[in-house]
Amino acid sequence: MQAEEDAMPQEQVSITTKDRHCPTFVLTPEGNGPWPTVIFYMDGLGMRPALVEMAGRLAEEGYIVLLPDTFYRFGAYAPLDPKEVFAGDFRAIVGPMMATTDNHKAATDTEVFIAYLDSRKDVKGSNIGTVGFCMGGGMALTTAGAFPDRIAAAASYHGGNLATDAQTSLHLLVPRIKAEVYVAGADNDSSYSPEMAERLELALSHAGVTNRCEIYPGAAHGWMMPDFPVFDQVAAERGWTEMLSLFQRKL
Repeated sequence: MQAEEDAMPQEQVSITTKDRHCPTFVLTPEGNGPWPTVIFYMDGLGMRPALVEMAGRLAEEGYIVLLPDTFYRFGAYAPLDPKEVFAGDFRAIVGPMMATTDNHKAATDTEVFIAYLDSRKDVKGSNIGTVGFCMGGGMALTTAGAFPDRIAAAASYHGGNLATDAQTSLHLLVPRIKAEVYVAGADNDSSYSPEMAERLELALSHAGVTNRCEIYPGAAHGWMMPDFPVFDQVAAERGWTEMLSLFQRKL
């Protein structure tokens, strides 16, 4: 693992995975710590200022936030403007990038993310939180199943395809989860149908996982992202309140 530090409370580090180097932002609160930690899994629009700002907000609440670029296998790319992407051919622009990762690759990467966090002297305790948005929602939950003894809280916001018929569907990992889970979906989201939501909630309940699953009325897929056309300020603040409450309880 290599690190190239910027001025605190923000660093840009390069974490070596089994595939290559993963560019990663590390945001910390003011002061000397130690602080609990959260891994932030990005959405499908790639690394950009809005994500760093969101991670910074979480850091301001007292957490070290690890924000990896999960598209690192794709190679270098310029930050995308979501409004331009959604106005054009979304699949043509983002599809090749999203094809380079998935929930299970993210879980494999998380092993070295945890090792990096363990190497820092400003980390408090061994419990880690995960949060993910859109594509990252499934990653946040999958890593909770992959590392049950480390992930104590996991939150997913407008995550898609969370309980499918595939043999690799993340809901099949639910019996391994020890974390408390929060899942927030939108009622205007074809990637997370009512049937899928019911399947995930049943899996969590049958496995005895402490959880809260909600559908936000009037919200669209992506409502938490401040640079998305569908950003919903009221619903987003509700989402932040739930996230911070979860992390405060478990971390």
